[in-house]
Amino acid sequence: MHSVGTRGLRGGYRRDRDVTHDGARTRILDAAYDLFSREGINAVGIDRIIAAAPVAKATLYHHFASKEDLVCAFLDLRGKRWTADWLQAEIERRAADGEARAVVVFDALDEWINRPDFEGCSFINTLIEIGNRGGPIHTTTVRHLDSIRAMMEGYAREAGALNPRDTGFQLQILMMGAIVSARRGDGQAARRARALAELLVHGSEH
Repeated sequence: MHSVGTRGLRGGYRRDRDVTHDGARTRILDAAYDLFSREGINAVGIDRIIAAAPVAKATLYHHFASKEDLVCAFLDLRGKRWTADWLQAEIERRAADGEARAVVVFDALDEWINRPDFEGCSFINTLIEIGNRGGPIHTTTVRHLDSIRAMMEGYAREAGALNPRDTGFQLQILMMGAIVSARRGDGQAARRARALAELLVHGSEH
């Protein structure tokens, strides 16, 4: 994103237009982002994205050779908008050091999951929806989940964890569990996970 997003909507940022490059590809990807984030990748067909963009079908396929390509581009954009531009930025805004950051991630998640537009994690949702574990969509989804785990591993290392890699995985498991529990209506999920994260971080220190 080149323009500044608006906090509080769809994974931390409202769909925003790139004023300089607001062409057909941007419109297609913005429409796909909104629809895939809310409804998942299987429920949304190409015709709905074409109508929402709006563009001709030939224009969509000029920019994206297949729906699979479009889904991968959506996941990459989600990684930028949600993981980097919102989640990581929000964690580092709330805390100055790794030990605190490993825990305040759950404060950020608590705010997010209690917003009226909370739609869950697109990476988790996509993993559940796809059947081909070896395909590009699965590979792209896992890559983005790995980037979040690596971020948490970095915070664990800063906190002095004996095994930062394992602690990073454990923190991410708590994050994913809190998000899934929130989808069933548990508005306290992130707070419950935070208490476990505090025990985990303090127990893993040198």
